[in-house]
Amino acid sequence: MSLNRNEKEAVIAEVAAQAGKSQTLALAEYRGLTVAQLDALRKTARAQGVYLHVLKNTLARRAVAGTPFEVAAESMSGPLIYGFSEDAVAAAKVIADFAKGNDKLVIKAGAYAGKALDANGVKALASIPSKEVLLAQICGLLQSPISGLARVLAAVGEQKGGGAAAPAEAAEAPAEEAPAA
Repeated sequence: MSLNRNEKEAVIAEVAAQAGKSQTLALAEYRGLTVAQLDALRKTARAQGVYLHVLKNTLARRAVAGTPFEVAAESMSGPLIYGFSEDAVAAAKVIADFAKGNDKLVIKAGAYAGKALDANGVKALASIPSKEVLLAQICGLLQSPISGLARVLAAVGEQKGGGAAAPAEAAEAPAEEAPAA
């Protein structure tokens, strides 16, 4: 089904708007995937906040012209699915994770921060932990010296407190026994 000029302009405007607010673009060839598999991929992408769309390559090239994703225009050939995400790793992660379980989805290229990525670059980007995981790791790193110090002080307190409590009990015991005798 062919699009008329107005529909093409609407698609270009929609993709250009998405590209304007995104940090990452991931391209994958979807040849051989069933409709059910593509639906599962789209559902996963929606849940992660990734804009995933099958586009005509000429429309995609026009949409990314003048954006940092223009560097990926050379890779836009064949049946491709385009994933844009505001999160730096979300698009790459969704496509790479899905490609692990489906050998028919082949990662082709991508773009991040104005630089073109090959398939290995997209996989490397996908291996970076998410923002939430990185923040949790930083919090753990910041808390570890303080919690370690607290454990050491607690252990020292137990040693000193336990050692002081034993002589006090020993002193009380003879005093109790003395009046009984």
